[in-house]
Amino acid sequence: MLYHLFEYLTNNGYDFPGMGLMKYISFRALMATMVALVTGLFLAPKVIRKLQKRQIGEEIRNLGLEGQLSKKGTPTMGGIIILLSILIPALLFGNLANVYVQLLIITTIWLGMIGFLDDGIKVFKKNKEGLNGKYKIIGQVTLGLLVGIVLCTNDNVTIREKIASDGNESVAVYEDVKSTKTNIPFVKDNQFDYSWLAPFNGKAKEIAGWIIYILVIIFIITAVSNGTNLTDGMDGLATGTSAIIGTTIGILAYLSGNSIYASYLNTMYIPATGEVVIFMAAFVGALIGFLWYNTYPAQVFMGDTGSLALGGIIAVSAIIIRKELLIPILCGIFFVESLSVIIQRLYFKYTKRKYGEGRRVFKMSPLHHHFQKEGTDAIIKLPRRAIPEAKIVVRFWIITILLCALTVITLKIR
Repeated sequence: MLYHLFEYLTNNGYDFPGMGLMKYISFRALMATMVALVTGLFLAPKVIRKLQKRQIGEEIRNLGLEGQLSKKGTPTMGGIIILLSILIPALLFGNLANVYVQLLIITTIWLGMIGFLDDGIKVFKKNKEGLNGKYKIIGQVTLGLLVGIVLCTNDNVTIREKIASDGNESVAVYEDVKSTKTNIPFVKDNQFDYSWLAPFNGKAKEIAGWIIYILVIIFIITAVSNGTNLTDGMDGLATGTSAIIGTTIGILAYLSGNSIYASYLNTMYIPATGEVVIFMAAFVGALIGFLWYNTYPAQVFMGDTGSLALGGIIAVSAIIIRKELLIPILCGIFFVESLSVIIQRLYFKYTKRKYGEGRRVFKMSPLHHHFQKEGTDAIIKLPRRAIPEAKIVVRFWIITILLCALTVITLKIR
């Protein structure tokens, strides 16, 4: 809103010191980060008190984890703090006419509402299972379909491609085109086109390419959203990990939205994605503000209200800047956490069917609980002694930093 106000004043001849700053992505990103951080620090105590007053606390089952029962009664649904801290600076400093900003705002609200409904069922109806899984998936798939259709049909969603050159870059001709191309690491041209997967020719190949692209978008949004949700099991784990990933996506969005840097790195230039930087700056600021109260020992949990939305924002922003195929590296922690749950369930069902008794690969899943649990009744027995929660969280943060650094490095590895 402030961005549009200053634009209006400039177009109508008003001029005063500092007006031009709103034109710069770097300035708006810094302001978005600070406003998000301050908003989170200001809102959190008030929201926590209201949650405590209404006795909206976490129900804890005794799973034999160190320090687990001490969390009982800790206010949940704190994701409201994160969502408001993201949306307020995004609305203030973002270009609301930008289709990418619109998609990210819709993603935040949509998945936030699904998570809020899930938390509400758990808290008020005392149903630990929360929202039926199929309805959650339907909501995520619907969002993925919406995002995919917009990216495929909106005329402002383009990439810049070279259409003519005589060998001299200074006279090369470029054009903004709609495309199903994306970035892929470790190959010469650093690009992959989804239409290559279509077993057709001509117009049918192009249409099939867009359909495949939409299906990939649906899968990625659903997978990353659920992966973040599974990771949210320790104080500060999902919050800190998401903040690190969000910072990396912000850097990649800045590089992809700047023609000079994109050309230098020989990566895809995507017009108008600079506005994603503003949103991700608010995203990171909001998470840092929330971490003030969510770090061990947590005063508030984000619940599904926060975790589903965080995963969705990460997924959609990566898709927008055409870096979705880097998600297994970028979101390596989310990926491994999800994989641990899948492996655990499949192996347990297989051994129960074969031996009459279910056996486990991990002492407990998701993976972070494996390190927190004592015992040797699993295929993977190490570590034999439980690791303190705070140490597990910090180690996962460090791994995420390394994975994010590797993600950025892939821009030049080919």
